[in-house]
Amino acid sequence: MVHISDGILSLPVLAAGWAITFALLAVAIWWSNKKGNLEEEIPKLSVMTAAFFVASLVHIPVGPTSAHFILNGLVGVILGIFAFPAIFIGVVLQTVLFQHGGITTIGVNTANIGIPALIAYCIFKWGNKVGMTVMRKELSVWIFGALAGGVAVFLAVIFTAFSLVLSNEEAFFAIAIAFTVAHIPIIIIEAIITGSIAVFLLKVKPEIIGG
Repeated sequence: MVHISDGILSLPVLAAGWAITFALLAVAIWWSNKKGNLEEEIPKLSVMTAAFFVASLVHIPVGPTSAHFILNGLVGVILGIFAFPAIFIGVVLQTVLFQHGGITTIGVNTANIGIPALIAYCIFKWGNKVGMTVMRKELSVWIFGALAGGVAVFLAVIFTAFSLVLSNEEAFFAIAIAFTVAHIPIIIIEAIITGSIAVFLLKVKPEIIGG
């Protein structure tokens, strides 16, 4: 799971997670005030927060363990910088309502999932700037949407594994490897889902893509 529970991570890792999360939340708030478009983004933010929240409840058996959908790539593609506060809200709700992760690890869990969402947005936005000049718009959107979705999940898994290894390398190294391998099917599925939804939105409501 990409939601780490209490009592696992070391204090320095927990502190770093909270510091990064607060910093990026502050940047998102500053950016919204600068652009003056927070009111316009709230409906999208609410919908994508709900999608992220629900996705984590869908578990897929993988060998002796299980993995769940994340959809952080899709959240990033649609919300842009607002993906981070959306994921923060989702992580808090998951923790409080379903004990999915720990209270002390909210900062780390948000950073591990939210930063890849921001990277996914950059991949989608900058990739399509080049892609649409050499291929059909729909194909470009699908390719870079799929790439954004897959990379976001992959990075979330890597960041989570790295957090575990940083806290106790000997105890968690093997677990981190197994955890990464278990999420390979999720990476592939979410890449397809994100690319397909991006193309659908391009056709029916293109302005909703890329907050």
